[in-house]
Amino acid sequence: MSSFAIRHAAIFTVDPRDRVVPAGTLVVQDGIITQIGDDREVNIPEGCEVIDARGHALLPGLIDCHSHSSLMRGVTENMPLMEWLPWYQLEHRAMTEEFAYHSARLCYLEALQSGTTCVMDMFRFMDRCADAAAELGLRVQLAPYVADKPGKDFFSTREENRRLIHSHHETRNGRIRVWMGLEHLFYCTGDAYREAAQLSREYGVGIHTHCSEQKEEEQAVTAELGRRSLAMLDHYGILGERTLLAHCVWLNDDEIARVADTGTSIAHCPVSNAKLASGVARVPEMLAAGVTVGLGTDGPVCNNSLNMFEEMKFASLIQKAARLDATTMPADQILRMATINGARALGLDGEIGSLEVGKKADLLLLNLSRANMTPVSVNEEGGNLLWNLVFSAGSTNVAGVWVDGVRLIDNGEAVQVSQRSVIAAAQFQGLALQEACRTLSHTRTTMV
Repeated sequence: MSSFAIRHAAIFTVDPRDRVVPAGTLVVQDGIITQIGDDREVNIPEGCEVIDARGHALLPGLIDCHSHSSLMRGVTENMPLMEWLPWYQLEHRAMTEEFAYHSARLCYLEALQSGTTCVMDMFRFMDRCADAAAELGLRVQLAPYVADKPGKDFFSTREENRRLIHSHHETRNGRIRVWMGLEHLFYCTGDAYREAAQLSREYGVGIHTHCSEQKEEEQAVTAELGRRSLAMLDHYGILGERTLLAHCVWLNDDEIARVADTGTSIAHCPVSNAKLASGVARVPEMLAAGVTVGLGTDGPVCNNSLNMFEEMKFASLIQKAARLDATTMPADQILRMATINGARALGLDGEIGSLEVGKKADLLLLNLSRANMTPVSVNEEGGNLLWNLVFSAGSTNVAGVWVDGVRLIDNGEAVQVSQRSVIAAAQFQGLALQEACRTLSHTRTTMV
C-alpha cells in the first residue's frame, strides 16, 4: 500500500484536545496515520507522495450512524411516520437482491461524495450491500432488517443475520462488519431480541434497532406491550455498550439516565425526525448525561439526502430554534458528533473518528477556496473555519476522501467505480422498483 503526505492543510484532528493545526502535515503509511503536526515539525519519509493541500482543510471522514439504503427518494412524501410506514413497507415487499445492490451502490456513492467514510446501513439482502461497499471502498456496518412477527415476513430473517455474520463480518480488512439488526418492537418477537443479545455476546457484534421515534408510536407501544419502548428493550436485555438505538426522540429523564447507565449509544437523525414530524430529540440532555450520541441521515427514503453536512447544520439549528437558545449545540460539539462520537457509537473509536497517530487513514479533504467558505481565518482554536465547517461547508467542497489510506474521491469524482454507470443503473432500477411498489399499493398493511 502506498505512502503519502498531505501538506500545508488546516488540520482539525478532533482528538481528545480538539487540536487544530493551522498549517499542518499528515503522513499515511500502509493505511495508518504515522505522523501529524505543524509543517515545520513533520519529517516526510523519502519517496513518499506529497499532496499540496494549501487552501484546504483536513478532518476525519464523517460517520453516518443510521441509514437505510434505498432507491425510493421523493416517493413517500408529506406523511407523518405512522402513515408513512405502510407505504415504506411496500419497498421491502417488492425488494430483490438486484434492487438491494443498486440501492446500496447509489447510496454509498452519494455518501462518499459528501465526505462520509463510514455508514451504518440497515437494509435487506446485505450480502449484496457488502458487494457494493467492496466496489466503492466505503467502510460499512451492516445490520439486516430483521422482523419475525406474523405478517412481517417480507423483511430479513434471524437466520439471514446469523449467516451474514459468518460470511461477511470483519471482511475487506475489517471495513465490512455485521451487526444484529432488529426492525422494531412491533415487528420482532421477544425471542428475536433475546437471541440478538445472546449472539451479540457470542460473536462480539453490535445490536442496532429503532426506539421511541414518534409520540404516537410510543403511545401505541405502551398500549400494546404494557411498557414504554426503552423499558421493553431493557426487559429483553439488549441495552448495553454494544447497542446503538436510532432516534430516541421521546425519551424522558429516567430513560436518558438508563441509556447512560447501560452505556447504550444513540444515533440522532434530526432531518428525518423533522421531515416525518417526529419531534426534536433531547440531545443536550443526552450529552449532559454522558450518552454517546452520533448523527445519522436515516437514508434517502425519509431524508432525501445522505449529506452529513446538512445533518450537522440542522442538528445544531433545530435545538437553537426549539429552545430559543443560540448558544446550544456549538460547532465543536456538532463536529465531534459527526466524527469521533459516531465512531464511539459504532465501537470504532480506537480505529477511526479522529486524526491521531496509529489510527486508520479515513480522511476528508475540503476545498476552502469556494465562495461558500470565503473568507477563511484559522488558528489553534479553529477560527471562523471551525464554524464554517458545520454551517457553510457542503459536498461541493469535497476535494478528497480516503478510507484505509486509499483515495476513493478525487475532486468530487469516484475513483474506484464509474459513477456515471452507477447512476444510470440506479435510474433504471429505481423506476422499476417504484413500479413494483405501485402494483402492491392496494395491499399495504398498518405498522401494528
